Amino acid sequence: MDWTHYRFRSLWTLPVPPAAVYAVLERPEEYPRWWRQVRDVTRLDDTTGVVRIRSLLPYDLTFTAREVRRDPEAGVLEAVLSGDVDGWARWTVTAAASGSLARYDQVVDVNKPLLSRLAVPGRPFFLANHWLMMRAGRRGLLAHLQAV
Repeated sequence: MDWTHYRFRSLWTLPVPPAAVYAVLERPEEYPRWWRQVRDVTRLDDTTGVVRIRSLLPYDLTFTAREVRRDPEAGVLEAVLSGDVDGWARWTVTAAASGSLARYDQVVDVNKPLLSRLAVPGRPFFLANHWLMMRAGRRGLLAHLQAV
C-alpha cells in the first residue's frame, strides 16, 4: 500500500438548486469567503490558481490547481493538482429531491516532506483532518447560499 496515496469522496446535500451551487463552486477565488480552511486562492490566469489550505492539524498544503473541465450542463468542475499534492479533484453537482447533491472526488499523492515521513502513523489523523475540512466546507457553503 502506498501510504501517501489518498482517495476521497464527499457528498453534500444542499436545499438549493444545482445551478446556484455550481455558480458558487466555479469561483474558487471566492472559496476563502465561505470555507475557512481554504486560506487563499491566487489566480494565475483564467484556468490556473495557487491554493493554500489548512484544517485542524498544524500544517498548510499549497498546490496549483489547473482547470481541465468546466461543464455547467453536466454540473462538472475538474482540476489537476500539483505541488504539496499531485492528482485531481472534481465537483459534480446534480439535482436531488431536496435540491442538490454536490459530490466531491479527489485522488492525490501527498508530496509534502513532513506528511510523507509521517504517512503511516499519521494516516488516521490526516483522514480525520480531511473529513473535518469537508464538513466545514459544506456548512460554509450552505450558509453562504442561504445568505445570498
